[in-house]
Amino acid sequence: MKKNVFVAMSSILVLGAALAGCGGGNNAAKPADNATQGSTPAAATPAAGPKVLKLNLHSEPPTADPGIAEDSTSGTIVRATFEGLTRAGGDGKVHEAAAESYKVSEDGKTYTFKLRDAKWSNGDAVTAKDFEFAWKRALDPKTASNYAYQLYYIKNGEAFNKGKAKIEDVGVKAIDDKTLEVTLENPTPFFTELTAFYTYYPVNQKVVEGNEKWAAEAKTHVGNGPFKLEAWEHKNKLTLAKNDNYWDKDAVKVDKLEFSMVEDENTELSMFDNGELDWAGSPTSSLPTDAIPALKDSGKMKTQPIAGTYWYKFNTEKAPFNNVKIRKAFTYAIDRQALIDNVLQTGQIPATGAVPPSMALNKDGYFKDKDLETAKKLLEEGMKEEGLTKMPTVTLSYNTSEGHKKIAEAIQDQWKKQLGVDVKIENKEWKVYLEDLHQGNFQIGRMGWLGDFNDPINFLELYKDKKGGNNDTNWENPKYKELLNQSALEKDPEKRKAILAQAEQILMDEMPIMPIYFYTDSWVQNDKVTGIVIDGLGAVDYKNADIAQ
Repeated sequence: MKKNVFVAMSSILVLGAALAGCGGGNNAAKPADNATQGSTPAAATPAAGPKVLKLNLHSEPPTADPGIAEDSTSGTIVRATFEGLTRAGGDGKVHEAAAESYKVSEDGKTYTFKLRDAKWSNGDAVTAKDFEFAWKRALDPKTASNYAYQLYYIKNGEAFNKGKAKIEDVGVKAIDDKTLEVTLENPTPFFTELTAFYTYYPVNQKVVEGNEKWAAEAKTHVGNGPFKLEAWEHKNKLTLAKNDNYWDKDAVKVDKLEFSMVEDENTELSMFDNGELDWAGSPTSSLPTDAIPALKDSGKMKTQPIAGTYWYKFNTEKAPFNNVKIRKAFTYAIDRQALIDNVLQTGQIPATGAVPPSMALNKDGYFKDKDLETAKKLLEEGMKEEGLTKMPTVTLSYNTSEGHKKIAEAIQDQWKKQLGVDVKIENKEWKVYLEDLHQGNFQIGRMGWLGDFNDPINFLELYKDKKGGNNDTNWENPKYKELLNQSALEKDPEKRKAILAQAEQILMDEMPIMPIYFYTDSWVQNDKVTGIVIDGLGAVDYKNADIAQ
C-alpha cells in the first residue's frame, strides 16, 4: 500500500503492489502467506444464514478506482472488487487470473496474454480492450494518476505520460477480445507480479467514459473481482457482496464483507471483544499500543513481518529542511530501538536504510541508530550555513491514528531532549493529509511504503523524479536517476544489485526521507475465520476467506 500506508502498524503498498511500491511494512524474512486461526474467542456470528465477515477499514478510502488508487486503504477495496491478469496466491506465487495463459518472447520484451471468459459485475464481457484502455488511461497525464510510473515498464509508457509520445505509441494492444499484447521497454523479470498490482487492473471502458464519477458510489461502481461494491455510506460503512458474475465465484465462500470506518483503535478492539468485528488490527487498521503487551501475553495476537518501511518525509524546499545537514541531524537523533521497545512493541526492526530486509541492498544500513554526537554536530553546522542562531519551531504532520500520534509524540520528545528543538505535531484526515503532502503543504510528514512487488526498485523509484507521483519531498538527484535507469538495462542480478545499492547510498547521503522502522503486521481474529491471505508485502486478499457457522 500501499502502497502509501495510512496506519502505523499496518501493511500498503504495497505491491506485490508492483512488488515494491505503495505503501509500509517490514520483512526480515519472507513470512507465511496466510493468516490462519487466531486463538481469540469467536465473535458473535449467526449460526445460519449469509456469511458476513465484519472488518474495520479505519478510515474512508480516498477512491475505489484502480487507476487512481495509491494507498493501502483504497487498495484493500480495489483488490477485492477488481482482478488483474494475474493474482498473488497464498503460496507466495503469482497465478493466472483474468488471463488464463500467457507467453513471453525470447527477448523477454513481449508478453501475449489470453483472457478467460469473464464478466464485469454488471454482466458486460471483460475484454482485452478494457485492459488496454485502463493502462493507457492511468498513463494519460489528464488522469493525473500518482501511480502512472508503475506502468513505465511498458514501451513508451513514460514518454506518453510526460508528453513525449502519442497514446498509440504505448506498447499495449488488444489484438482481439481475448488477446492482449504487451511490449516492454526492457526485459522485466517481475512483470507478471506487476500485472497482479491494482494500477494494472482493467476498468470497464463504457462505464468509465459514461460517468466520470463512476467509482464514487456503490450504484455506479463496476468491477471484475470476487466482490462487488454493494453499499458505501461515506466515512461510516462500506459493504462488499459476493460478485455472482465473477468467473471463479465458486471459490468465494463469504457472502459479504462489512467494513466499519472506526478511527479509534481502542474502540475497534472493544468492538472485536464484543463480537461486533471478526478482525482487529493490521493490515487495514492498527491495534492500540497500550493493549499490545496483554494481547501478546495472552497469545491472542498474531504478528508477521512484511516488506515495508515506515518513514518521515522532509519537504526539501521548505526551510530549514532545505539543508541536508539539518535533515541528517533530525534523522540520526532518533532512538529507533527505544521507540520499538516502548511504543510499537511488535518486533519491528530499526530502519537505517530505505529498502526492507527481505530485499536489502546493504544489510548493515547506512547510518547508526541514535547517533547523537553526529546529529548535534551536523545540526550546528547546518544552522550556521543557514544563518540560524536558534532552530525555529518545526511542524511534524501525520494522518489521524493513535499509533501515528504516539510515534510522533515520542519522536517530538526525543528531538526536544537531544537537539533542543521545539516540534509542533498536527494530524489530518487521511484523504486531506495525502493531498497536502502531494501539494507540498508540510515540513515533515509521516508515511509508510509497502512493496508492490518484491524488488528494491519499487522503494527507490519513488524518489526518481521531483514531481513523481509519490515523491512529495521535492528532492531530485541526476546521478540517482542515472543509476536507476542503468539498473533497468543490467541483466546480471549481482551487478544490478550493486547499481541499486549505489542509488540507495545517494538517497541516504542526501536524506530526503527519514527511515524509522521496518514493518510488522499484528492483529487478532475470530478463531472461526480462515482463508484470509496477507502476503509478504502486506497486501490482504479476501477471495478465499471463510467463517465457520
